[in-house]
Amino acid sequence: MAKKKTDRIVFHQIKVLDAGAKGVSVAKAPDGKVIFIPNVVPGDVIDVQTFKKRKAYYEGKATQFHEYSEHRVAPVCEHFGICGGCKWQNMNYKQQLFYKQNEVKNHLQRIGKIELPDFETILGSEKQFFYRNKMEFSFSDSRWLTETEIDSNEDLDNRNALGFHIPKMWDKILDIKKCHLQEEPSNGIRNEIKRFAIENGLTFYSPRNQHGLLRTMMIRTASTGEIMLLIQFFEDDKSGRELLLDHLIATFPEITSLQYVVNSKANDTIYDQKVILYKGRDYILEQMEGLQFSINAKSFYQTNSDQAYNLYNITREFAALTGNEIVYDLYTGTGTIAQFVAKNAKKVVGVESVPEAIADAKENAKRNNITNCDFFVGDMKVVFNEQFIAQNGTPDVVITDPPRDGMHAAVIEQLLKIAPKRIVYVSCNSATQARDLALMDKDYKVTRVRPVDMFPQTHHVENVVLLEKRS
Repeated sequence: MAKKKTDRIVFHQIKVLDAGAKGVSVAKAPDGKVIFIPNVVPGDVIDVQTFKKRKAYYEGKATQFHEYSEHRVAPVCEHFGICGGCKWQNMNYKQQLFYKQNEVKNHLQRIGKIELPDFETILGSEKQFFYRNKMEFSFSDSRWLTETEIDSNEDLDNRNALGFHIPKMWDKILDIKKCHLQEEPSNGIRNEIKRFAIENGLTFYSPRNQHGLLRTMMIRTASTGEIMLLIQFFEDDKSGRELLLDHLIATFPEITSLQYVVNSKANDTIYDQKVILYKGRDYILEQMEGLQFSINAKSFYQTNSDQAYNLYNITREFAALTGNEIVYDLYTGTGTIAQFVAKNAKKVVGVESVPEAIADAKENAKRNNITNCDFFVGDMKVVFNEQFIAQNGTPDVVITDPPRDGMHAAVIEQLLKIAPKRIVYVSCNSATQARDLALMDKDYKVTRVRPVDMFPQTHHVENVVLLEKRS
């Protein structure tokens, strides 16, 4: 039954059927259209009020619960439902893994349309909270107000916030009291920075008016116990900056690397900015199976250290190296996978488009006394050509871990030309992975598939696929 409410529609006693894309769940309206609904769990029976209508679907929100799903759990975070970071915190972890594996299977079957083996069981994360080694927070002088605050009679003059962007709102920041994604001292550092800044009159950034001292902060932690803190300032106020940084040195002596950026441009990305070391060294060390990797402020490193080790183990297992192979590691980043498999290979060649990442890879290989890895900078679709292969050898095995957009068609074309025996494809987006697998299906058969959950409480999932040359 449905009834109109102004220009919106209310559907009564609708059962939530499935988990959909981007962490929302899916139900069906009486007219057959799909309804996308946040903050509900498959199995819930709800009333839904729609706020957006399209030709094939509605978007809506639950206004009343008639039955709760057996898979529902109580979210541990007070910010759940407003913060967009952990959209599945209300679903038990076993069921999260079920839907993640289903998503990978659906993408590979529906988009790839290729013959597939039986999927291996998704590898869950032992840590379901406090698993991230990198967190970024934003300052704002006009924090997001909850409905409860708006309806209350509280004094709302203090609008300073240090937290996360409200989903789809670039200028709205939710003030975070406790985040369950990164271990201490992450929350302690963030809360002390906010307290000290307010007490000492350090201004918070205004994204609309483009003024204020404090803009963003990033905390990186490592399994070695080392900590990096980077503060991004919008204004070049030396006295205010040093007041805060000196306080952090005195209060948190465990910080290994304290750095800052002065960035007055329109966006807050730091990759084109000079990072200045204030105290300690300009990197922290991560450790994995006896290997050490230096991580600087701009480095890419898997944000779940424990699961990264498991992901790389699966990748190495799929590669089935005997010690005689030439291995290419495409989109190598800082060379972590390349160095992780190096002891089992004759030679590893890593290729990456970011010069700073390759500099890190070379430095890490030197630190780890690895002599059979070579690293090269360049756009994959340009560098990965016949001359490059002639100079470095034809690979027996290729490992590829591209960004979310997947591999460029020219890279796939070249892979098919050089015809390695095996390709291990690591992906953070099984939809684009499926597209690429279809392009290689004539020459390669998918023989193993194993998803890996790197991000509990979210819909994101990694997937590892082994392709073997057809005879």
